[in-house]
Amino acid sequence: MSMTDSRPFLGIAFFVCANFLTASVNAIAKYLSVEFHALLVTWGYFVGMTVFVVGYAVVKRMRPRDVFATQRLGLQLLRALLLVLTLWTLFVGLTYIPLADAVAIVFAAPLIITALSGPLLGERVGLHRWGAVLVGLGGILFIVQPSGGVLGWVVLLPLASALAFSLFQIVTRKMAGTETTFVTLFYSCAGATLLSTPVALYFWSPLDGRQLAILLGAGALGAVAHFFTIRAFGLAQASFLAPFNYVRLLWAIGLGYLVFGDVPGPYVLLGSAIVIACGLYVMMRERRLAARAG
Repeated sequence: MSMTDSRPFLGIAFFVCANFLTASVNAIAKYLSVEFHALLVTWGYFVGMTVFVVGYAVVKRMRPRDVFATQRLGLQLLRALLLVLTLWTLFVGLTYIPLADAVAIVFAAPLIITALSGPLLGERVGLHRWGAVLVGLGGILFIVQPSGGVLGWVVLLPLASALAFSLFQIVTRKMAGTETTFVTLFYSCAGATLLSTPVALYFWSPLDGRQLAILLGAGALGAVAHFFTIRAFGLAQASFLAPFNYVRLLWAIGLGYLVFGDVPGPYVLLGSAIVIACGLYVMMRERRLAARAG
């Protein structure tokens, strides 16, 4: 029996922890955005991730080719740019939107990936999945209304984050089979740091020791979340883990309440339930079609 099938529940544990760390990074970004610009927070997060990843490579005495060797440099840089856009729009959105609301909107990403997989990856998307996409996007309309009662421009930010993340995932699929995990992680962190530095310099403000420590800590949490995710996918099949992505919403609701005193409104909960149900339907549909093809 392969490792992927042998310890699925340990894989779930790693994956749930990774989602908790990701939700924690989002909470930290929202907390720090009160003190300085969210785009500077994003840069600090990338710097922290890069320091952690490079430090790991040094401690493990990894060979340079195991860190730098890539056959798809253009796609690696595009992936880094999409990661920057994903977090720029999310972190700026978190300045104005409750944590749970923003995370719920970002969960439109699996539906967007489904919609884009046809034109960008040449995958066939049937009527069932198109129906789930449309219903799920209807659920997003429930989510974007409750906090202020008005559909403001700020809700476009987490939606843009969901779109950028969807493209990020599609580029990742295109690189599958040619790039090692650590090389991709290195280029994502280092590339995102370089790409976000000019904007960070424009919004620069002095950081005290506490703020710098929090930023570097957030980057370390992000890097550990990536490692936990990689470990999870080594222990359990992707289709088995996919539904547990939605645990992040529970973490976001809990952290939003404990740290910021935010309580999700009924429309947020209803819209989230619709989006999650549609996302799970798409996953189940893909699993069923894959089983038939196999």
